[in-house]
Amino acid sequence: MTSQPVILVVDDEPPILRIVGSNLERRGFLVERATTGAEALAAFRRRTPDVVVLDLGLPDMDGVEVIRAIRLAGQTPIIVLSAREGERDKVDALDAGADDYVSKPFGIEELLARVRVALRHSPRAAEEPTPRRFGALSVDLERRIVELEGRAVHLTPTEFDLLRVFVERPDRVLTDRALLQAVWGPEYASENHYLHVYIARLRKKLEPDPLAPRHFVTEPGVGYRFVS
Repeated sequence: MTSQPVILVVDDEPPILRIVGSNLERRGFLVERATTGAEALAAFRRRTPDVVVLDLGLPDMDGVEVIRAIRLAGQTPIIVLSAREGERDKVDALDAGADDYVSKPFGIEELLARVRVALRHSPRAAEEPTPRRFGALSVDLERRIVELEGRAVHLTPTEFDLLRVFVERPDRVLTDRALLQAVWGPEYASENHYLHVYIARLRKKLEPDPLAPRHFVTEPGVGYRFVS
């Protein structure tokens, strides 16, 4: 973790993006910016932030879908910043995994206070990074180091991103669509062949017997489960 927390700000309104980003930077935060859902998910995969500030009304996809994709990948706090004030909108966002909801127009000091609260609940602030162990398999998500029976295993960036999704959601059934969205983005949600190729690669590299996998188990007709 860097000494400066990273905040991902997602909004398609340039004035909002500028005001929020500049105020965060003046207070010592590193800011990643995105104006679409696809950009937001790409930025999230590229550099996992400590907090996400997210508008719901994005031009390419609904912000709730972005929340679901981020939540599938981890527990990074998400603060919704939106002009939608209906109770149903707030419930949908919170049910999808948002941690807080700030309505537009908003006060910048209130938003900054919400960011500070979210940082206190960030997984990075809560604990020192330690490798996660699953039998002979060890995965260090912070340093992107994978070992099998004590020997380092080289994974490509995409292979590691897919492994991360599984490791952060052990023993849960994950659909093909959810995995594709979390790793490749929403535009790949129906490209099942991508997923099958990379699952085969992970099995070959991380399973004692790729033909009888212990960890990367197929759930017929649904998706996959990472058995811890």
